[in-house]
Amino acid sequence: MSQRQVLQVFEQYQKARTQFVQTVAELASRPQNIETLQNAGVMSLLRPLLLDIVPTIQQTAALALGRLANYNDDLAEAVVKGDILPQLVYSLAEQNRFYKKAAAFVLRAVAKHSPQLAQSVVDSGALDALVICLEEFDPGVKEAAAWALGYIARHNAELAQAVVDAGAVPLLVLCIQEPELSLKRIAASALSDICKHSPELAQTVVDAGAIAHLAQMILNPDAKLKRQVFSALSQISKHSVDLAEMVVEAEIFPAVLTCLKDPDEYVKKNVATLIREIAKHTPELAQLIVNAGGVAAVVDYVGESKGNVRLPGIMMLGYVAAHSENLARAVIVSKGVTQLAIALSEEPEDHIQAAAAWALGQIGRHTPEHAKAVAHANVLPKLLQCYLRADASEDLQTKSKKALKNILQKCVHLPALEPLLHDAPPNILKHVVGQFSKVLPHDSKARKLFVTSGGLKKVQEIKAEPGSALAEYVNTINNCYPEEIVKYYSPGYSESLLDRVDQYQPH
Repeated sequence: MSQRQVLQVFEQYQKARTQFVQTVAELASRPQNIETLQNAGVMSLLRPLLLDIVPTIQQTAALALGRLANYNDDLAEAVVKGDILPQLVYSLAEQNRFYKKAAAFVLRAVAKHSPQLAQSVVDSGALDALVICLEEFDPGVKEAAAWALGYIARHNAELAQAVVDAGAVPLLVLCIQEPELSLKRIAASALSDICKHSPELAQTVVDAGAIAHLAQMILNPDAKLKRQVFSALSQISKHSVDLAEMVVEAEIFPAVLTCLKDPDEYVKKNVATLIREIAKHTPELAQLIVNAGGVAAVVDYVGESKGNVRLPGIMMLGYVAAHSENLARAVIVSKGVTQLAIALSEEPEDHIQAAAAWALGQIGRHTPEHAKAVAHANVLPKLLQCYLRADASEDLQTKSKKALKNILQKCVHLPALEPLLHDAPPNILKHVVGQFSKVLPHDSKARKLFVTSGGLKKVQEIKAEPGSALAEYVNTINNCYPEEIVKYYSPGYSESLLDRVDQYQPH
């Protein structure tokens, strides 16, 4: 066989390998082909091609593996079992930038599915190799590495700590300062995934100087970047007063409030979440948000949003109101009660109704004025309805009941309480009757109204256990009226009158 023929054979072999990996990579990009490829044993055919002498074949083989592993955890598991990870890790250090991107993609695709698979990636020694990639000149390699590190860190605190221990954080902070938008986004997302697990991990990110650089980007025109920036800042803020204060000290207010009107739903939701996470810690932080115009901005936001986007705004108003009478008054003045009442009525999801019920309870529980502001919005019957609804979740029932009790114990605005006399079950009724028993002895106008509205009649129909708190309240109310009036409205009185007519003998 001549030399030319030998070369031709090699050429054909190379062409065949190239065509094979390109076709597999192409097929693997469409979900409907995955099962067929898996059944054909494509994994074991791709593995030796990762070591091919031709760089494009190596890269395309890695890309195909990444697409397969990305599809589901079974295929990701097959990559681990096929002993492919050590090969990829080795190549990350040795090969060109195209291969590095493809290899990092496979590691990310495996790590994303579960903590166990992410741990396999860590065990293969990938972290050190990925961190070295963060120092590469090529932004695409940095991005692929940052993405893989974020996917490893997002599962739990142990994996996030492993990413930190490998030295990733200072390099990720450098990446958010790079000019490329997509690199900034992925690096901010990875930092957010590290911060979310514990105060210690968030502190590591803060110590690397992340807050100042994130804060500079809050008004960036790119929506996808802002999503990640606000997510990272809220994951830092949520853990402790100190961390929340550090975020506030980066002078993000009042600038962040404009982003509550951002056209991008996720940007809005992440901003509202950030404001909630700061407001929940202390009255001082909540007051700072109020002073910046934050409550009014969040009330507008709750009015303009629906569903889960609305939720962090609802909770933020509840947290602010919970801190003190004055802060709750700030929510009332900004028309917060009205918007929370609308959310309670129109949201179909139980967990959002539960949050609105809780927030209204936090506003109404402070003083009679606070309770009256909530009662005026016709919230009490709605809360009762949520509590009594047969198909309501346990959480909605608990929060509605607690909110009702909190508001009722302060509410002396009797017209708002009257409807509950007719509908409330015994455990709520005792609180309603208790409030009437507090007010009626001292208010003659209210006493008269209570008779004409049918309230006194309703109280006579209540069957209270002798000696119970409810029986005491009923007695206190009855003592506000002449005996014959109480008798007149007692059940069976008209029948006994008719009996007397029957028995009456005219003279």
